[in-house]
Amino acid sequence: MNNMRMMNFVVGLFVIFGVVALVWLALTASSTDSRFAKQITVSAGFDNVGSLKVKAPVMIGGVRVGRVSHISLDPEDFKAIVEMRLDEKYEIPKDSVAMIYTAGLVGEQYVALDPGGAPMPLENGDSIRLTQSAIVIERLIGQFLTSMGNKD
Repeated sequence: MNNMRMMNFVVGLFVIFGVVALVWLALTASSTDSRFAKQITVSAGFDNVGSLKVKAPVMIGGVRVGRVSHISLDPEDFKAIVEMRLDEKYEIPKDSVAMIYTAGLVGEQYVALDPGGAPMPLENGDSIRLTQSAIVIERLIGQFLTSMGNKD
């Protein structure tokens, strides 16, 4: 009977260790470093966000400083409103420019911030006024073909 109790105890410990290991693996694989850091939420309005998705990175000079948290449509002027959660430790100037870029030729899209020179940093709830929308390859090809057709 003592042997059976000891075996149950060892199996229980093994199961607990396995669950803890899975939780640790899930947290490290999902890069939770910014989840525990203090963050601010800022927004920016774009004419076209292309295929930008929620959780896309927000980068400055190739360094991730936040993630896209929400994308919605403004019913008044029909612009796409992109909300971003930025790490508070980066003091990004208020006059920064937000642009939507593509990683590689056909990679995923991300928001790139080009810092301005204002002395005041972005604060929680601020809006980035200067934006550059995503470049849609299909639209460029269509414009090129249309201009080629008009030459005849």
